[in-house]
Amino acid sequence: MIDKSSSESLRSKDTEILGTVGNCFSDDAKMSMRNINVFYDDNQAIKDISLDLARHQVTALIGPSGCGKSTFLRCLNRMNDTIPICRIEGEFSLDDEDIYARSMDPVLLRARVGMVFQKPNPFPKSIYENVAYGPKIHGLATNKAELDEIVITSLQKAGLFNEVKDRLDSPGTGLSGGQQQRLCIARSIAVSPEVILMDEPASALDPIATAVIEELIDELKEKFTIAIVTHSMQQAARISQTTAYFHMGQLVEMGPTTQIFTNPQHKLTENYITGRFG
Repeated sequence: MIDKSSSESLRSKDTEILGTVGNCFSDDAKMSMRNINVFYDDNQAIKDISLDLARHQVTALIGPSGCGKSTFLRCLNRMNDTIPICRIEGEFSLDDEDIYARSMDPVLLRARVGMVFQKPNPFPKSIYENVAYGPKIHGLATNKAELDEIVITSLQKAGLFNEVKDRLDSPGTGLSGGQQQRLCIARSIAVSPEVILMDEPASALDPIATAVIEELIDELKEKFTIAIVTHSMQQAARISQTTAYFHMGQLVEMGPTTQIFTNPQHKLTENYITGRFG
């Protein structure tokens, strides 16, 4: 257990050193996070972060390895609940609903806030069953025709249907890396989420597959709110409307992507963007 006074002192000191530059809040927020602190036993991984995810926008979380980007992202659909030593403080809301309330079912929350991981992780099932799995367990289809429609529509939205329509009964694990990742995106959107979280979704892919994923993300923002962790500043610049720069567990600067990359307001952001460290 961390001593509260020591924790508050640490946060105050760090905030005084770094500050937060830019507008972290949105007039049309889909998710809002306030005063978020995350601890792994005695180690503080996230320090007093507050920000919004704007509706139907892509928000990129950038920063050096180990700065807390993925830890923060995993808080947004309670993936950190599975880690016994993890303790989370602060307020998280989805359309003004407290996602950490006792009445909130984490399984249902993860249907509303989907996640795509760094490494494609299709189930050891057919392409069809990979996409149908979520709608089945959440009771989103009452018959086979409705389930077929969900599967086809999800694969179409993921830009994969034309490539796999003649082999839906083939194993999802038999697809290429880029196709597997799009299958995972189709699986995520099959349960009609409101938010999609992406943790380095293209880092294991070749440039051609990466370009396809980036084009897909640009299309998906019309229907979903997206937050993406990426180590590629070029990728963040290409696909996001808002960028947040993390450093040592703190949010240093957040604002329109064009501003962050052309006129950063904080020296730490500038040093990272220009490649002086990272």
